[in-house]
Amino acid sequence: MLESRWLKAVGVAAAITLAAATAAQAAPAPERAAEDASAVVTLRYDDSRAGGWEAQIAAGVASWNSNVDNVKLIEAAPGTRAEIQIVATSGWPQATLGPVRPGGQVRVELGSQAVAQGHDKTRIAAHEIGHSLGLPDTKPGPCSQLMSGSSAGTSCKNAVPNAAEQSRVESAYAGGLASRVPADGRVLVDAP
Repeated sequence: MLESRWLKAVGVAAAITLAAATAAQAAPAPERAAEDASAVVTLRYDDSRAGGWEAQIAAGVASWNSNVDNVKLIEAAPGTRAEIQIVATSGWPQATLGPVRPGGQVRVELGSQAVAQGHDKTRIAAHEIGHSLGLPDTKPGPCSQLMSGSSAGTSCKNAVPNAAEQSRVESAYAGGLASRVPADGRVLVDAP
């Protein structure tokens, strides 16, 4: 009789274990589903060839990092591959249109010609990074639109993406799926 109770208890325990294992396989755990939905895409940038722009690049990166939740830009460690290559040039600012994918690569050129004409360096940096994240120009446009670029005039200092720009980047990287979205690849030149 003791042996019969023991076998029954073992059988019940085995059935509970089997049911729990089957349920775990049938549906992902709620916390795992939440993690997938809010996946953050980390993109590295290399500004080692952008002498004289370091503070403005840092401010532009900080603007994007504080205004979008599912993309984080971090400085690449020396000698490591970066998705966003940032260089200083003597021409007009320009950038490859993304959205850049993890493991992919785009180029941002921060041109001194725009600075010589009176445009704000931090706005230029944030605007060109916006291209890397998949945003085209919105010209002509008001100063409140970061992607209006030079069309907003030299008095415009806004380096913060507006709600529509933020939403578009969030959508491009939703659920960490930027790796499945091909980059556009066109080079956009921000000349007036």
